[in-house]
Amino acid sequence: MQCVEIAEPGGPEVLRLVERPDPRPAAGEVLIAVSAAGINRPDVLQRRGRYPPPEGASDLPGLEVAGTVEAVGAGVTSWRVGDRVCALLSGGGYATKCVAPAAQCLPIPSPLDIVAAAAVPETFFTVWTNVFERGRLQADESFLVHGGTSGIGTTAIQLAAARGARVFATAGSDEKCRACEKLGAARGINYRTEDFAAVVREQTGGRGVDAILDIIGAEYFTRNLESLAHDGRLVVIGLMGKGTSSTVDLGQVLRRWLTITGSTLRSRSVEEKGAIAAALRREVWPLLESGRVAPVVYRTFPLAEAAAAHRLMESGEHIGKIVLTVP
Repeated sequence: MQCVEIAEPGGPEVLRLVERPDPRPAAGEVLIAVSAAGINRPDVLQRRGRYPPPEGASDLPGLEVAGTVEAVGAGVTSWRVGDRVCALLSGGGYATKCVAPAAQCLPIPSPLDIVAAAAVPETFFTVWTNVFERGRLQADESFLVHGGTSGIGTTAIQLAAARGARVFATAGSDEKCRACEKLGAARGINYRTEDFAAVVREQTGGRGVDAILDIIGAEYFTRNLESLAHDGRLVVIGLMGKGTSSTVDLGQVLRRWLTITGSTLRSRSVEEKGAIAAALRREVWPLLESGRVAPVVYRTFPLAEAAAAHRLMESGEHIGKIVLTVP
């Protein structure tokens, strides 16, 4: 197979197209002929040497793919050769072939083409488990997502709005704020020119939001707490801002019944990811099938141009997902 490997930690130029033996599916896995692979921020961190793959995972980058099942491992009864699937991986997606646990595969929703399907797994798994399971967001509640035009942000806005929440989203330009609003946000907040905590207080009549999904971390921590309503939930899933630690007024946490939590997805067990996949198929796939929710694909690149795709990712110019295509 052809694949993109990380020659050494560094910039996009360390990504190189090479040939390796085809992978073989172990028990409980399927072999996928890859048609497209999504690019995500963890891929960039791995390339820089800051996010090593879990033990036993492929050293190749790539956490999500869409394609066709080419072979099944022992014990797999849920998929057959020829099935079109999208899949969440722990690595190995930047390739013409990859293996995936059968439990982490999902059927491609009928309105989506193969490229759009490759933009679904990583962000939809992440948003579902963090916003609706850990963050317990309900219909008629209010929700703030940071990085509203990222893959995570565009997914979170759509899912939260489709499930009846009032959504606010931060972004780095007025143009991106308007893009957030087109996706379903009640108000886009330009973090370069506005204080998001002040805007949230004004928009909610001083009450605050019920849940926040944060990819920034310590830099936003204090203002995130200020932005929460009574019994509000802060879910941290990224550390893109300055620093990794902050102080907290525990008295405020007690008085206002605040919940502060966070999680990562890549290191979870197959069983845990399979449970998320089952929840997505039950709760979210009908939204994708009906067209009420859809991944936002900003641009595609051929597999051999993975370095150019990473440069675009790091520029921050994109709105939604960047996808690699396989001839």
